[in-house]
Amino acid sequence: MSTAFTERRNQPPKLRQDTMRVIPLGGLGDVGRNMAVIEYAGRLLVIDCGVLFPEETQPGVDLILPDFDHITDRLDDISAIVLTHGHEDHIGAVPYLLRLKPDIPLVGSQLTLAFIEAKLKEHRITPYTLAVAEGQSEQLGPFDLEFVAVNHSIPDALAVHVSTPAGTILHTGDFKMDQLPLDGRITDLRAFARLGEKGVDLFMVDSTNAEVPGFTVAEREIGPVMDAIFARAQQKIVVASFSSHVHRVQQVLDAAERHGRRVAFVGRSMVRNMGIAAEMGYLRVPPNILVDVRKIDDLPDDRVVLMCTGSQGEPMAALGRIANRDHRVEVGEGDIVILASSLIPGNENSVFRVINGLLALGAEVVHKGNAKVHTSGHASAGELLYCYNIVRPKNVMPVHGEVRHLIANGRIAEATGVPHENVILARDGHVVDLRDGKATVVGEIPNGYVYVDGSSVGEISEADLKDRRILGDEGFISLFAVVNSETGALIAGPEIHARGVAEDDQVFERIKPDIVKALEQAVADQSNRRDTYQLQQVMRRVVGRYVSQRLRRRPMIIPVVIES
Repeated sequence: MSTAFTERRNQPPKLRQDTMRVIPLGGLGDVGRNMAVIEYAGRLLVIDCGVLFPEETQPGVDLILPDFDHITDRLDDISAIVLTHGHEDHIGAVPYLLRLKPDIPLVGSQLTLAFIEAKLKEHRITPYTLAVAEGQSEQLGPFDLEFVAVNHSIPDALAVHVSTPAGTILHTGDFKMDQLPLDGRITDLRAFARLGEKGVDLFMVDSTNAEVPGFTVAEREIGPVMDAIFARAQQKIVVASFSSHVHRVQQVLDAAERHGRRVAFVGRSMVRNMGIAAEMGYLRVPPNILVDVRKIDDLPDDRVVLMCTGSQGEPMAALGRIANRDHRVEVGEGDIVILASSLIPGNENSVFRVINGLLALGAEVVHKGNAKVHTSGHASAGELLYCYNIVRPKNVMPVHGEVRHLIANGRIAEATGVPHENVILARDGHVVDLRDGKATVVGEIPNGYVYVDGSSVGEISEADLKDRRILGDEGFISLFAVVNSETGALIAGPEIHARGVAEDDQVFERIKPDIVKALEQAVADQSNRRDTYQLQQVMRRVVGRYVSQRLRRRPMIIPVVIES
């Protein structure tokens, strides 16, 4: 495999006329923020534009976007944004890109476009869209596209085949090979085989489950488990899932109908997405089964099911607020909470915190770790083997996954006969050129995280996050002193105030004489008499050394020296 994770590359060369270029801007190293840019003949094609959800080490951050800097000065060159399916990690960043140029065409299936149009409406953007279906072909600029049906945990997912005179790319999007899907729509391996016979120069393949042996559990196996839980439940049932997981919601609706329960959707995105899915016929809603969450108090607990968001432990989502007793919905002794989702890497602590909170309230918590209440939407190793043997690509570029997933996927490709040097393991920002049937990493562009923090986009830096982590973990100490502008003599202070530090402010009284002495020594040098910045650093060093040695802490220290 061409391992390029740790290699630093130079700027890529100018693109040749007989070459197609691929630049991943997200999704290679993370499970989220998926975005790839394909360039040929001066035009760009974007495949997916998703978000990554923050971890605990990114306090205050709402979302993480791909870095658009590489294309911001070439927005007029974008032929279209192709969306493979409607999950947030593939469509969530579209509003932020369309803010820069609202008329970039969006191409995707009907359900995918419906989800993104509803999201864009909240951003007051009316997009230009082109709905496509499996088997359909479209010519967008120099790119000849063919769309292929793939099975995933959301209906209407598509793979996309991109053809130019420089070569061909098959991008799977997220997929698995469930042979008995709830909606009867399987991954079209016949189309994969046909495209493989024509020749696939670069196969970009979903890597999320590449470490998982065998085959992904079929969705139909979840139904009986869900039904058994509903049968034994004596009080209310709360099911948490992704707000776009139509198949899982369908199973909950079906189980509720069989057991005489009514279902309330909880969470704005859940209500919005399921309304769209039902209206478009992707979700079958039994008659009189839905009830407004505001009316559940009128029903006995053993007749209620709450379908909510928050399966990843998001503190502001419905389930997190329920666990914190900050929601109109309450759970207690005898209630059952079902976490019907996979655990996204990085969310473990948040999810376990919610589980512990629910257990402390007396609820029973059923999750993937103790019952078969969820199955992944991604192909496991056995399915990937089949795909490689069917397509027989010349080059492979694993996408959508952490480093370990990408490496595992690359090894599977090699096991099926893809030459070692033709398996491209790259990271976000690496530039891959496809020419004469050979894919090669030719350079690297700057690429980083773009943080959404409230109404600001891209204003928060890694340094800001480091400060937030210090404030959260170690606390804050402010120092204040006034010196004579002529003589440099100390007039007032030093005053010391601490926040987020366990010790009382009185503990710093013993260090004040040392601060005064250090300031006097500093101002003894006439060149430093008017240098308040240096005096501030003197105060910082004295207090920092004391706090580190005596209190074993490293808080943020903000010194202020004023001349009078």
